Amino acid sequence: MESIRLRTCVVLLTLAIFPASLVLAKDSDDEQRLQKAAQVLGEIINIPDNIPQELIDKSTCVIVLPSVKKFAIGFGASWGKGAMICRSGQNFDGKWGAPAAFALKAGNVGFQLGGEATDFVLLVMNPKGVNALLSDEVKLGGAISAAAGPKGRDATAETDAQLKAEVLSYSRSKGLFAGISLEGSTLRQDKDANKNLYGRDITAKEIVVESKVQPTTGGQAIDDVLTKKSPKNLSVR
Repeated sequence: MESIRLRTCVVLLTLAIFPASLVLAKDSDDEQRLQKAAQVLGEIINIPDNIPQELIDKSTCVIVLPSVKKFAIGFGASWGKGAMICRSGQNFDGKWGAPAAFALKAGNVGFQLGGEATDFVLLVMNPKGVNALLSDEVKLGGAISAAAGPKGRDATAETDAQLKAEVLSYSRSKGLFAGISLEGSTLRQDKDANKNLYGRDITAKEIVVESKVQPTTGGQAIDDVLTKKSPKNLSVR
């Protein structure tokens, strides 16, 4: 009888612990993704002749999508997860805040990943772009304009990308860095990941605009990279 009771207790204890362990594992995955995003961002923005400093200084938010991978279901497509981090304050003129988890789905947009993982960095250049991205899902080139980001000295030219686009995008694949168009791709907030990161249901708007949470360790790592590179929003006068 005692043996049966003991086995029953063990089973009940296992059932109680197992779901919790799954949550902790998922939390760890989302947190590790933020840490990977910080690493990727630090590497990309410090590449010589990379993303022009002028554009980083005028951006309101930055989206980092590390290790986006290609797959095929009837047609070529890519899928990846990352984070959006914005400057705080009503006019996006404060310090960098906590990141919100985001997911990217890219269809046939004129680039080949060749089966290799690709890192993306997107600059959100104005509040209109931020507001569009805070909806459930937004199509780049649809609700907001998107363009391949200029590199190096190209930023000094008055290109359509600088003058009109809400989002400027860059990629790094197989060691090669380039501005790349993501028109036709969709971005959405990753609600499950945000819940795991911050311990409750929370929207991207509450995270990046209303500043209702503090950054996790991975989020702070992204903050540190951006604060060192661009502590002030120079588009705000």
